[in-house]
Amino acid sequence: MKKNNQLLVLTHLSQLLDLVAGFGGFIVPLLLWLVNKEKVYRMDIHGKSIINFQLSMLFYAIIALPLILVFGLGILLLVAIGLLCFILPIVNAVKAGNGEEPNYPFSINFIP
Repeated sequence: MKKNNQLLVLTHLSQLLDLVAGFGGFIVPLLLWLVNKEKVYRMDIHGKSIINFQLSMLFYAIIALPLILVFGLGILLLVAIGLLCFILPIVNAVKAGNGEEPNYPFSINFIP
């Protein structure tokens, strides 16, 4: 296994494709993780964290939709999800560049 912090950074930042292109923020990190998890040192940990985060945010967004009818709480939750989906990939890309562990709070471990 080789160490490639640049690919780890790219994997984290690829989540932002949803914001730029409207799609790809789940598929691109998933493909990068699946192709490189046994080739790049620590890719498996970073990839699992990213996929768990993406699935968790999708789950929370689905929960937020009916909550829009309850005093607009769903709108606040969707805004919070949007902020997390923008800020946390950048923070974790910087951590990956420094060789640190990824940390995505509020993530459910769908993939242990």
